[in-house]
Amino acid sequence: MIKTASFLIITLVLISVAIFTADLHFTTLEWEALIQVSTVTLAVALICFIVGEITGNNSQVDKLWSLIPIYYAWHFAAAAGFEPRTNIMAILVTIWGIRLTYNFGRRGGYSLKFWGGEEDYRWSVLRQTPALQSRWSWMLFNLFFICLYQNILILLFTLPIMEAWRHSYEALGAADYLVAGLMLLMIIIETIADQQQYNYQTEKHRRLKLAQSGDNTPASDPYYKKGFTHTGLWKYMRHPNYAAEQGTWICFYLFTVSAGSTWVNWSIIGAILLLFLFRGSSNFSEEITASKYPEFEEYRKRTPRFIPWKFW
Repeated sequence: MIKTASFLIITLVLISVAIFTADLHFTTLEWEALIQVSTVTLAVALICFIVGEITGNNSQVDKLWSLIPIYYAWHFAAAAGFEPRTNIMAILVTIWGIRLTYNFGRRGGYSLKFWGGEEDYRWSVLRQTPALQSRWSWMLFNLFFICLYQNILILLFTLPIMEAWRHSYEALGAADYLVAGLMLLMIIIETIADQQQYNYQTEKHRRLKLAQSGDNTPASDPYYKKGFTHTGLWKYMRHPNYAAEQGTWICFYLFTVSAGSTWVNWSIIGAILLLFLFRGSSNFSEEITASKYPEFEEYRKRTPRFIPWKFW
């Protein structure tokens, strides 16, 4: 995970420098909007770092992951004069954000004390890594990867709305509606996958509590003794929720193409970095799961990671 984080940070810096030093011909209004949201990004990252360091809960970015893109999307939609394409993009991001916020909240991610809520279990595991056990090394990891990198990434994968705005002279067409439908489909698939995982984990933990109270019958069910979700969409992909999340933001990027931009343009960087992030994140999650549940290794061998074909 440390190597992955380092690779992502270096890649982000190099590509960002290349993009923002290129002659992109932004108008004054476009530059102003970009500077405004970039300022918010850095401010949010700093707040997340300070709160995380004070409270010891390093999941502050997780609380905002589904909320900040809504602000970014509507900020650009407003700057564009609420033209139809950016409005559609902002509405879809809002639907995505509301759904993800609900799913995060029902798993204990939020608390009345805004700095509280459950911390991502992976951070506690990562803290045990020899290279991150010192106070200073973890603090730097928290600053540069958890807070700065992730917040900048959130901004980057929402920037296609800015590129779509730059082509707002192009009227809405069939391609826009097709992309919108695909993005909505990705959100629905992610909703189904998250619900299947929630149902399984909720019932599994209910049975574990019964077992702790002396009733071993429910806990002996082989279906739940596996310990990980493995049916429904999870029968065909090890991470259908991650797959749909990546698909959502790829579709979001495709709005730039339907707006008239080239197939590969500067705003693709967010989607690409998101693919790398989920690859590394799923690797780390699977290492933890495999160490806890013996049957996971066999499941991993026979089940593709993100799509029902083994080429990613």
